[in-house]
Amino acid sequence: MGKRLRGSSIESRTGALPRERAFLVGLEYRTRRAPAGTTKTPKAAPTAASQAARDAATSLSAGARAPRAPEFSAQESLEELRALAGSAGAEIAGEFLQHRDKPDPATLIGKGKLQEIKGAAASVSADLILFDHDLSPSQQRNIEREVDRRVIDRTQLILDIFARHARTREGQLQVELAQLEYLLPRLTGRGIEMSQLAGGIGTRGPGETQLETDRRKIYRRIRHVKSQLENVRRIRAQQRQRRESVPVATLALVGYTNAGKSTLFNALTRAEVLASSKMFATLDPTIRSVKLPSKRKVLLSDTVGFIRNLPHTLVSAFRATLEEVERAALILEISDASSPLSAEQDAQVELVLKELEADQKPRLHVMNKVDLLSAARRDALRDDYRTVHVSALKSIGLSTLLDRIDQALGEDPLSRIHLRVPQKEGKTLALLEARSRIYARHYKDGLVELEAEAPQSLVRQVREFVVE
Repeated sequence: MGKRLRGSSIESRTGALPRERAFLVGLEYRTRRAPAGTTKTPKAAPTAASQAARDAATSLSAGARAPRAPEFSAQESLEELRALAGSAGAEIAGEFLQHRDKPDPATLIGKGKLQEIKGAAASVSADLILFDHDLSPSQQRNIEREVDRRVIDRTQLILDIFARHARTREGQLQVELAQLEYLLPRLTGRGIEMSQLAGGIGTRGPGETQLETDRRKIYRRIRHVKSQLENVRRIRAQQRQRRESVPVATLALVGYTNAGKSTLFNALTRAEVLASSKMFATLDPTIRSVKLPSKRKVLLSDTVGFIRNLPHTLVSAFRATLEEVERAALILEISDASSPLSAEQDAQVELVLKELEADQKPRLHVMNKVDLLSAARRDALRDDYRTVHVSALKSIGLSTLLDRIDQALGEDPLSRIHLRVPQKEGKTLALLEARSRIYARHYKDGLVELEAEAPQSLVRQVREFVVE
């Protein structure tokens, strides 16, 4: 049984280009009852499951397993589709939620419901229909024929958002590769003459030739894009080797899309990367240096946000970008503390990290946007060795976060040293002042006695002045 949720119309701003009107379609499968005589394991309370998922997703132990992702409800999933549509520049014309026991293999939701959706979409003058589900090429063609409108599934919508937001040549190449790989199996049926590729009467001739020509063009373009991306990976690897020749650790910001990664990146580095409430505002990687309280320098990398059911083609295409996550000394996992879906989003991030084989890396969980919580909830928050609560927008908790990063970094470790440096060694004294934390300083007989905490790389440079 389908349920019409709502129809809405939002007027375009004066002077702005008219936006496409999208009609959203969600799908929820009913849970089947267990057969008589079988024992069903009782389901844990949602709050307990959410807490368990959060604990598992933030575990720093080497043997921690990836959590079993809590499922988004149909309403929550449709809410996320609404946000995705907004990021793609669409105006929401209406919504429809369909309940089924199982998907219809031909049209996903059945012909009867398609006719109902066709009428609802026509009544609100929708330009296209967005499905909160991945559609097979045949399902997409069948639905388009029934509703007489453009039909876009969830993966295609995400690809479109990525294409809108990619700014660098690298980002554009990665998006193009994912789009080409998505398009390839959907060529068949684009046009009456090309509806069949298999042998038989009526299937040979211009239609088949055109289809094969299109396929060859796409395969050729895919090879060309992959070759260019390989060059990008090679250049990135050379840059990484140069960085790794100097003892400077790299930190990677990861998290669900719109968790506030770019805002936190700007707050820590004083950079000016785009920080937007729209999903996938950041696609192109940005790396900036940050000075920690110990005066060690680290490199901070802002990465693309993750999302539920992130298309595999995107994970593969963006591997050049996500290599920064794979090679990071410490991962900062950013979560939206104000979101009721925080635990579910954390679990989805964990799944992507596992696919990148980065789920066992040292990690610090950063709960962002605490300024959006009530005063009582904010006062009840407690930081620990693996979790820090911050507000990047209001600069709350950032000093604590930098301290935790200092403690968590294993590269170029800190050690407490005692030094006697002649006052005439101005360069050495300036170096110690710039790169170490000095706790005590005394002047005696032309010498400067220092009690300091310094990274091993600096200790090696000043070892002639170190007093055992």
